[in-house]
Amino acid sequence: MSKEGFQVSDEDLVEKILNGNIQSFAIVVKDTEKLVTQIVRKMISNEDDQKDLVQEIYLRAYQSLSSFQFKSKLSTWIATIAYNRTIIHLQKKKIPITDITESRDEKFPIIENPESATIKSEEALILQTEIARLPPLYKTLITLYHLEELPTKEIAEITNLPDGTVKSYLFRARKILKDNISQHYSQSSS
Repeated sequence: MSKEGFQVSDEDLVEKILNGNIQSFAIVVKDTEKLVTQIVRKMISNEDDQKDLVQEIYLRAYQSLSSFQFKSKLSTWIATIAYNRTIIHLQKKKIPITDITESRDEKFPIIENPESATIKSEEALILQTEIARLPPLYKTLITLYHLEELPTKEIAEITNLPDGTVKSYLFRARKILKDNISQHYSQSSS
């Protein structure tokens, strides 16, 4: 964790927070908010639910900080809380986490007036659309691995899934994306 250009160890931050230094927890929030927000946004679509959940995650992290055992980085521990709280939220709302229920035969949205957009921006939009259509767990794994550039071992810690399962789910998510994008291009070129 960083503070104004110099490194503060997780141990020092936790000790300061447990001794009542609220500003140290603000540093933790600042350093982890992008990761936490990515996890929540990729799994929850409702913005109000996202905001409530992020607050709940940091409240839970603050309240549970004395149980942090330094077996992982503090950011990984908080990301694990974010992932677990988000899964619980999805389960309460009875939203499937990995189930793919949409048919591949469905028509994909075609960008209106593709001549006005560059090929690169069109491809980015198609990719964003297809990632958004993935089940919540797959979206999260793709985001953590490709956008946050976390190693699969750290993702496994966050999600409490075996490393091999993370790799398998990443493979499946990429295959779904590839198939859907290929199908999109075959439909738009017909």
